[in-house]
Amino acid sequence: MPHCDAIFLHAPSVYDFRKKPIFYGPVSDVIPSSPVFEMYPVGFMTISSHLEAAGFKTRIANIAVQMLADERFDAEKKIKGLDADVFFIDLHWMPHAHGAIELSKIVKKHHPNSKIEFGGLTSSYFHEELIQRPEIDMVMRGDTTEVPTVMMMEALRKGGDLSTVPNLTWKDDSGKVHVNEFKYSLESLDEVIFDYGTMIKCTMRNMDIKGALPWYGWDKVPLTSVFTVRGCSINCAECGGSHYANGKVVCRKAPAFRSPERLADDMEMIQSYFNTPVFIVGDLRQKGMSYAERFLEECRSRKIKNHVVVELFNGATPEYFQMLDRAFDGGWSIEFSPDSHDEKVRFALGKGYTNENIEKTIAASFRNGCSRFDLFYMNGLPFQDRESALDSARAAERLWGLVNRDDNLFIYNAPFAPFVDPGSRAFEEPEKWGYKLRARTLEDHRKLLDSPSWKHVLSYETNWMTRDDVAEISYDAANILAEAEHNAGRIDDADLAGRRERTEFARELMHKVDRIMEIPDEKERNARLWETKDEGTRMMNSTVCNKKDLDWETGSIWSNAPRIGMSIVKSIFKR
Repeated sequence: MPHCDAIFLHAPSVYDFRKKPIFYGPVSDVIPSSPVFEMYPVGFMTISSHLEAAGFKTRIANIAVQMLADERFDAEKKIKGLDADVFFIDLHWMPHAHGAIELSKIVKKHHPNSKIEFGGLTSSYFHEELIQRPEIDMVMRGDTTEVPTVMMMEALRKGGDLSTVPNLTWKDDSGKVHVNEFKYSLESLDEVIFDYGTMIKCTMRNMDIKGALPWYGWDKVPLTSVFTVRGCSINCAECGGSHYANGKVVCRKAPAFRSPERLADDMEMIQSYFNTPVFIVGDLRQKGMSYAERFLEECRSRKIKNHVVVELFNGATPEYFQMLDRAFDGGWSIEFSPDSHDEKVRFALGKGYTNENIEKTIAASFRNGCSRFDLFYMNGLPFQDRESALDSARAAERLWGLVNRDDNLFIYNAPFAPFVDPGSRAFEEPEKWGYKLRARTLEDHRKLLDSPSWKHVLSYETNWMTRDDVAEISYDAANILAEAEHNAGRIDDADLAGRRERTEFARELMHKVDRIMEIPDEKERNARLWETKDEGTRMMNSTVCNKKDLDWETGSIWSNAPRIGMSIVKSIFKR
């Protein structure tokens, strides 16, 4: 195996999930990846790009994708065969608390002389706990760590003095822990190298296409993304990416934006490689309408033909949708997460727009060229009781009635799962928000992940819902939502019956696991849990939603091969 200076490893949520009887439930029904959470963070691409530009050889190895794709894939054998000075393991999202740590143990077992570094939001929050683990050598804190990572690699190459690397928590050769000053946080994202081309070239050099996939199935239904911002100006109580959480976890005083011109460069770069939908992360209006207008005019002048997916953080006007329609020749769609139809709940969370505003936004979007509109609700929120949660599902029928039957309005309802985000206001002040937390430390969360049912993984209850309530209401809401979709003429009788059958099968499987967990004899309990393994695996996706609705109409990544080849040739001649 060729030597790399740095290898980025992405772990499954639970290691080894294939050898455990786990019923995942609906924890990932509304995101592209499976309950294994095999999607790695964008930092893999940007940090790799900065390291490659500085002369370091890098590689991405998505261990989770390969484990998911092939039951016979030997993750430990794969890791043993890798060769790198530093192994980077992301612990960005809390659901990786089990898999990431187990992966680090395997790396240290087979590569005792290599360094292991953790990074990401969760790593930043729990850096002092992580660095106490014998297998972890370094933790990089922050949300713009590309340059500090290059500084760290250069310091290691020169002899290992890491004392001048900002944001780094590390152990010296004697095992003493050092916490360097947290002083590197970009105020603008224009300095960040965001280049899919680097990922493509590294993949070709390492001859490992499967290992570099962002998530399982991405090659068949690809979706690319650009980032307007790191940080946020909004203070949603339950969000680990809120303004409050960013200040607490990564010392970010204000959002760091990418300029409209550089963001349009990113769009143009993606278009040169792929004819795939492009998801713009962050509401374009967050920095003001002048920012959005500049960006949309740039896209219009550059003739961006890829389909574009735009986020909304609140309602939007017909004039805004008309601007989107003029800017994107390949069409555009909307992602909008009000979280609850109950205004009392939504206002408490920090989302200060009315139901009337939501309704006007949906109707106006389709009247002005929107191809698709995705709307997301959740169960298990602060101040939300059973009826409040079910009312969100019931409201779907009225929303579908606002648009034509063939308008692609998709409404999703899923549990707030599995964890309350560390750093969020709800996590830091649980009593204020009505939460009762079952996990406070990283180790608490790691242990919860090793549970046989998604309900037992939940890290919280609220003053209005127990864990049992959150689970039962999620299945009740799924049935109500399916009936609303049927009443709106969007699914037929067979689809409705199929959705109900799947939901009730999942509910009964959850109850079955509950009954098994009451068996006092451990050997018998484990044997009975294993009897549920195949059923749980079949229910990994689309438990309460039709997950295929999340797929975008696009060709496979292989249909882009000629375009990718031409772009690589052009980039070589530009040097």
